[in-house]
Amino acid sequence: MFKVIVGHSNNADSEDGIAEVLTQCTDQLEGNQPQASILLAAIDFDHTLILSRIQDAFPGMALIGGTTDGEVSSVMGFQEDSLTLMMFCSDTVEIRAGLGRGLSKDAVAAAQQSISSLALDNLANAKLCITIPDGLEKGTEPALRQLQTLLPDGIPIVGGRAADQFQFERTYQFFQGEVLQNGLPILVFCGDLNVSHGVASGWQPLSRKAVITKSDGPMVYEIDGQPATAFYQEYLGDLPISGEYPLAIFEGDCDRFYLRASNHWDLAEGSILFMGEMPAQASVQITYTTCDHIVAATQVSIEQAFAHYPGKQPAAALIFSCAARRWLLGHRTQEEYDLGRQFIDTTVPLCGFYTYGEIAPLEMGSETRYHQETLVTVLLGTD
Repeated sequence: MFKVIVGHSNNADSEDGIAEVLTQCTDQLEGNQPQASILLAAIDFDHTLILSRIQDAFPGMALIGGTTDGEVSSVMGFQEDSLTLMMFCSDTVEIRAGLGRGLSKDAVAAAQQSISSLALDNLANAKLCITIPDGLEKGTEPALRQLQTLLPDGIPIVGGRAADQFQFERTYQFFQGEVLQNGLPILVFCGDLNVSHGVASGWQPLSRKAVITKSDGPMVYEIDGQPATAFYQEYLGDLPISGEYPLAIFEGDCDRFYLRASNHWDLAEGSILFMGEMPAQASVQITYTTCDHIVAATQVSIEQAFAHYPGKQPAAALIFSCAARRWLLGHRTQEEYDLGRQFIDTTVPLCGFYTYGEIAPLEMGSETRYHQETLVTVLLGTD
C-alpha cells in the first residue's frame, strides 16, 4: 500500500489555516497512519505554531519542508500566501527524514549529517531523496555532490531551495517540529518504489556556443578569451545582463543544458556574477524565452516524467518551479498549473512550490544538478 494525500488552505490565519489543512488530510486518510510529510508555506505564517499542530495531530511522523514563493496543489491549484501539506502512507516503503545544519559553513558536513540523522542501517534500497535547502545561503551544490556520493548510484535527488516571496531576506526550512535557517532537510524513500522525473525550462539558445575560459566559482571573467560582458553585449547590445537571458551550461558531451542566471556584472572588469557555480571549460550559450515558451515547458517536463515512469500509474506528483518563472509569467502563472493538470490525471495528488533554485538530474540516472528558471516534475508510486 502506498497512499498519498494533500491538504491546502489559503486562510491567512495560521491557526485556522493549519486546522483546515489537517481536517482535509484526516478525511482523506481513511484511518491510515501517515509515515512522512512535506509542508510548504508562505513566509508570513507562524511556522512554529503550524508545525506544533501537525506534531500534535501526528506524533512521530517524519516531516520536512520550507517557505515558498507560491504554492501549488491538486486541491487549490496555484496560490500565494497559502500552506499545503502532502502526506505519505505506506506499509511497503520506508520513509525517513534527516537534517544537516550549517549548510553555508560546511556543506559537506551538512550533507553527511543529513544522511546520518536518517538513522537507517542500510541505504542500498533507497529510491528517492527529496531536499528543500536554504534558498539564500551558499552550499547547495557541494552538498548535493556529497549526498550523491553517500546515496546509491543513480538515485535521483530532487527538490527546490526555500524562498521568501522575492524579498531575498530570509528563508526557513522545516524538520519535524523545528523551524530553522541555513539547513539541509532531506526525505529519503526506501523500498519498492517507482520514480521518474522531467526537467524543462522553455529557454532557447540565442548565441553561438562558446567556452568559459576563466571563472572562479559563480564569477565568470572570460568567455572565449574575451571579457564575459563583451560576449553578452555582442548579442544583447545595451540590454541589461539579467535573468531573462541566462546562460545554458553544457558539460562534457551532454547535449542537454542547465541554466545559470546572473544578478551582478562589472563592465569595467568585464566580469559577471552568476547565481550558482560556473564550471571552467564548460560550453555555454546565451538563451532567451517568451511567456508562451515558459508555459509550454510545463508540458515537456511532465511528458518526460511520464515517458520514464516505470509503473502504470503514479500515486503522486511533485512540482518544483522557479520563482523567476512566476515573476516573468505574472498574471499568467496560473496557466503553468492549468496546463500541467491537463497531463496529470485529476485523481493523482499533486503538490509543489515556486523555488529559489530547482534540484534534479538532467536525465534519469545522471548526476543531480542545481537548476534555475526551470520546472521539475517528479512522479512516484508503487503501481
